[in-house]
Amino acid sequence: MRYLPKSDSERRQMLDAIGAGSLEELFAHLPEAVRLQRPLDLPLGISEYEIVRYFRERAAQNASGYASFLGAGVYYHFRPVLVENVVARGEFLTSYTPYQAEISQGTLTTIFEFQTMICQLTGTDVANASMYDGSTAMAEAAMMAVRATGKGRVLVARSVHPEYREVLRTYAANQGMPVEEFGYLPEMGTLDAEDLERKIDDLTAAVIVQSPNFFGAVDRVREAAEVAHRRGALLILVFTEAVSLGLLQPPAEADIVAGELQSFAIPPSYGGPFVGIIATRDRFVRQMPGRLVGQTVDTRGNRAFCLTLATREQHIRREKATSNICTNQALLALMASVFMTVYGKEGLRELAAQNLSKAHYLASKLKPRFCGKFFNEFVAQVQGKTLDQMNKALLKKKIIGGLPLQRFYPELENCVLLCATEMSRRADMDAVAEAFA
Repeated sequence: MRYLPKSDSERRQMLDAIGAGSLEELFAHLPEAVRLQRPLDLPLGISEYEIVRYFRERAAQNASGYASFLGAGVYYHFRPVLVENVVARGEFLTSYTPYQAEISQGTLTTIFEFQTMICQLTGTDVANASMYDGSTAMAEAAMMAVRATGKGRVLVARSVHPEYREVLRTYAANQGMPVEEFGYLPEMGTLDAEDLERKIDDLTAAVIVQSPNFFGAVDRVREAAEVAHRRGALLILVFTEAVSLGLLQPPAEADIVAGELQSFAIPPSYGGPFVGIIATRDRFVRQMPGRLVGQTVDTRGNRAFCLTLATREQHIRREKATSNICTNQALLALMASVFMTVYGKEGLRELAAQNLSKAHYLASKLKPRFCGKFFNEFVAQVQGKTLDQMNKALLKKKIIGGLPLQRFYPELENCVLLCATEMSRRADMDAVAEAFA
């Protein structure tokens, strides 16, 4: 009943309880000019089955029934049915921050398992209890590097997701944290190590690279790490496509890993909410934002869980807090945990192989802009027609095309970022190739 309007008799009881004769009397203190004297300009109410039909029709106008080749940080993957069945359980769906360990063992257990699997996935020592999303995780990782090194400057590759870079600049604006960008190789689409060498100095706290990067290219992480470490800076590795970790070697050279797990059973949802992660080495654990769940034993010797590290301003003095705004998306982290459990190591490897194979099939029919190695995303060039015309033509075939890159990279005019996942069918990929022809 909580979402239904009150009846006339219930309104009367409420007015009697506060001593008001009518609703008009209740609002009599408001100026006449700001009081609405007519009914709201809304359509009349409709029945439940009409509401359901309305939303199904709206869903059909959206991505339902469409093939999608749009990636750029948000990816269209299959979501196992088991994910919904688990996260819809009341103890998960209604639970909140697990401050009281004695009544939150289930939630704490799932977060602990999440942290463990992220460490296995990234090859790091410790991972936090998730973040808002990949972009804020990257910004928090940069501030973490500043605290850990005592330096203040951050270098970020232009091949990192442009919206992630924008979030980083927003964070840095009032932190006194200068952010500078270094370029990418125009033939390869990977970071320009020579440009990085020119711009790095002894005041640089962190070098941020992404792999696969925004162009889909598998980037030169080891080279960037060598340059960063020679000057006493930390290397922050960012990923937006978590499925790539099913094939790519865990980033052993990285000091901090910040990434996005949207690919792990979290729907695109108009851009969020998603779930980000930060993972790092043991020696940096006290600079990590957010929370850590640890394993211990209770007074009876049974396995038990508790918040081991909580460095937000809610827990410690504000000036000592590692972050004053970060938190975790526990329910979405649980979705990712169920996904990883369902697929397992072999399943994730097979899923990644499918993505790799389908993207390379599509690329073989087009003209890739860069010649570097890529995972499930790549940049293609368009000739003879505008990208807008091409995407409109594809939409008529119920295919969502790629992302035009000129908006973010003026030098990549007539270039489009395309993504193929396990959900991409050969017929649809052939239709995209035909639109390019």
